[in-house]
Amino acid sequence: MTSASQTPAVAGCGEIAQHPGTTPLLGALDLMAEAARRAGADAGGTLLERVQVVASVMSISLRHPDPGRLLADRLGLKGASTLQSTIGGNIPQYLVNHLGAEIAAGRLDVALIAGVETVYSRKKSPAEAVGELHEPLPGGEPAPLFGDDRPGWTADEAAHQLALPVSVYPLFESALRARAGRGLEEHRRVVSELWATFAAQAGSRPAAWSSKAWSAEEIRTPGPDNRMAVYPYTKLMCANIFTDQAAAVLLCSPEAARAAGVAGDRLVYVHAGADGADTQFLTGRTSLAESPGLRAVAGDTLAAAGLGADDLARFDLYSCFPSAVQMAMQEIGLAGPAGGDDRPLTLTGGLSFFGGPGNNYVTHSIGAMADACRADPGSLGMLTGVGYFLTKHSAGVYSARPPERGFARVDPAATQARIDAAPARVPAGAYAGPATVEATAVQFNREGAPALGLLATLTPDGRRALANCTDPSALAAMTAEEWAGRAVTLTTDGTVNRLAG
Repeated sequence: MTSASQTPAVAGCGEIAQHPGTTPLLGALDLMAEAARRAGADAGGTLLERVQVVASVMSISLRHPDPGRLLADRLGLKGASTLQSTIGGNIPQYLVNHLGAEIAAGRLDVALIAGVETVYSRKKSPAEAVGELHEPLPGGEPAPLFGDDRPGWTADEAAHQLALPVSVYPLFESALRARAGRGLEEHRRVVSELWATFAAQAGSRPAAWSSKAWSAEEIRTPGPDNRMAVYPYTKLMCANIFTDQAAAVLLCSPEAARAAGVAGDRLVYVHAGADGADTQFLTGRTSLAESPGLRAVAGDTLAAAGLGADDLARFDLYSCFPSAVQMAMQEIGLAGPAGGDDRPLTLTGGLSFFGGPGNNYVTHSIGAMADACRADPGSLGMLTGVGYFLTKHSAGVYSARPPERGFARVDPAATQARIDAAPARVPAGAYAGPATVEATAVQFNREGAPALGLLATLTPDGRRALANCTDPSALAAMTAEEWAGRAVTLTTDGTVNRLAG
């Protein structure tokens, strides 16, 4: 623990969205620099000029060995050091936790966290944009890399078309649906009603990509502008990476804020934070309807702050897909609006509606949390971030009220040890024989027809075997009947397992 005088605080947040038709059109660096200037203006005083560390959130639109140096030079921060992150939607909160610990220890006074994506204006498909990650970077000395840089999927998972979030998160949805015991359409109704609350919130944020309050019926009903993507998800249930958005956060000590002339009522204190990762690969997890990592990270954050979930006034749960939100609700113990708990689950609006700017969404979430805490100074809020496939987790508790016992960053090794103690499964890899279906998802083509079935199954000895299916009758059945628990037979060509019959 640290004293309240050393507690790291968010002093300024800046956001910008560059919508279609914007002129002049800013490039990624200029857009990120504008977000940083807005963060400086939000804090007031001279805090931006005093930044000692510029931390850049990994961007697929600004590929450079040291994006933070480009930003520091653009802002005139000549003496600032830089670092850059690995991939992951948890990264902005991870950086707050890491840099906050440096501030609490007296090794740092002011840091700038910033990120940007311009996928929309660059007119790149997600596959093209992600493909650029494998291209050589421009020359130059790279900044120190922070975060977990392990790969997100195995060769077996990729061979079964499970290397993209839009295919994996529907499997989680299927597993959660089976656990809840709901029918397919009943569950889609529940999910769309939850997602409509996110759409309504997005409209309140100036930097949102979409300001329309989509209804639950509009969200769940396929149509020309809302095609079925991967059943049970329509396009409006999926994260939208086609945005031009940037956000920046100024993190500092209270002493640095005072020295820079920042008013005390601008500070939003970080009470506690924790980080950890679930079993790295999907096929090794005990259950697709549970997240021991999310449970441990959220629980450790609350315990370090001396709080329970009931002490919080609001949440901003990472919301790339509905299953991510439901998993967080389950692991934190939140009933949500359907269960009579009206506390906000999002302040930002979700990656479907607010926008999903790559790894940088949570930087926007921190800005939304800061606004809410400033408006209700005695209250507390929690936000979560997720990387890959419910793999990497970070959480933080915030309030405009300083913590009585100071900031606590939970030792990541201690959190990880608790997660790693949970049981895991052995992946089956190439497998032929009997199996029991655990979860299903169905990819649709652009013409609106089911094209590929994605199945997670369990073998008689408890291993997880993936499989694909292209049989039209089976695909139709997967969108009309519950398959979890069904006995099936798999065949294999040594690389891809397939549903027999």
